[in-house]
Amino acid sequence: MGAIELKSVEKWFGDVQVIKGVDLAIEDGEFIIFVGPSGCGKSTLLRMIGGLEEISRGSLEIDGKDVTSDPPSKRGLTMVFQSYALYPHMSVRDNMGFSLKTAGAPKAEIDAKVNEAARVLKLEDYLDRRPKALSGGQRQRVAIGRSIVRDPTAFLFDEPLSNLDAALRVEMRYEIAKLHQTLARTMIYVTHDQVEAMTLADRIVVLEFGTIAQVGSPRELYDTPANLFVAQFIGSPKMNVMPCVTEGNRYSLEGGRGGEFPGSRPATHMGARPEHIILGAPGTGQCDGQVDVLEYLGADTFVIIDGGPLGRITVRVIGDVDLAPGETVGLTFDETTHFFDADGLAIRD
Repeated sequence: MGAIELKSVEKWFGDVQVIKGVDLAIEDGEFIIFVGPSGCGKSTLLRMIGGLEEISRGSLEIDGKDVTSDPPSKRGLTMVFQSYALYPHMSVRDNMGFSLKTAGAPKAEIDAKVNEAARVLKLEDYLDRRPKALSGGQRQRVAIGRSIVRDPTAFLFDEPLSNLDAALRVEMRYEIAKLHQTLARTMIYVTHDQVEAMTLADRIVVLEFGTIAQVGSPRELYDTPANLFVAQFIGSPKMNVMPCVTEGNRYSLEGGRGGEFPGSRPATHMGARPEHIILGAPGTGQCDGQVDVLEYLGADTFVIIDGGPLGRITVRVIGDVDLAPGETVGLTFDETTHFFDADGLAIRD
């Protein structure tokens, strides 16, 4: 079992409050990812769950038991850090089994658990090597294997892939996804990488200045952001947000035209994902803009447009596009638009 519940959790450093009354229930076997800008409190919250930071107020329960005051060793959790923290003089086998050895486990049990972890992580051929003979991805797998052998209630990952290059990050992202499928254990993962969050998580927790801005599946956060912060934080490229004015069932854009407005209260901003904008001839659609930069990525091209008073607008086009910088185009926003009020909250109806 690995159900974890945070109840009105706060963290204070002197007079500074960095975690502001967080309530969160994590189900057994769930893959939860904390994301947010630097300084939002995601790593602090993870360390509070792991027992590496004290909880100033509120409580933490694991499988229904209050462990708020328990030391890390009694919580049944294990943590994988950004730094591999491997012993350079020990073999992979000894690194992975070290915690069991210090706990006095029998050698046969240590060997069995290390061999099983090595099988799951595809490290069988490296058990007798030392860390210096391994690649960055292999070292991170050893660090994860060291956690697996402890048979924890839940795994806590603190930006484990941030030290790897782009190719290794993709490889390790796959390995962690397969690991979760194989072990079916609760995993809580901190990252600033949206691709990791969108591809790995069952649910994403978006943090903003020590509070939860929104919790939901990757699809929920992408399709129905609760506010402007989440709308522009989730998604790469981020959602285009433009000032607008609404009257009745119509909206109009500053310096542009407009369209149908489905909301029941006034909106001050309209948002559109890059893939929900269609390029056409000048004078068509909701506004015009001038092509500024073209970013060709093979399968897609990002057309970055200067929208004048609407700001910079990014449009995703499948494949290539026959445009050049300086051309004027019309932009049509499809029905998948988002509206936000003066407080930045999403308008759903």
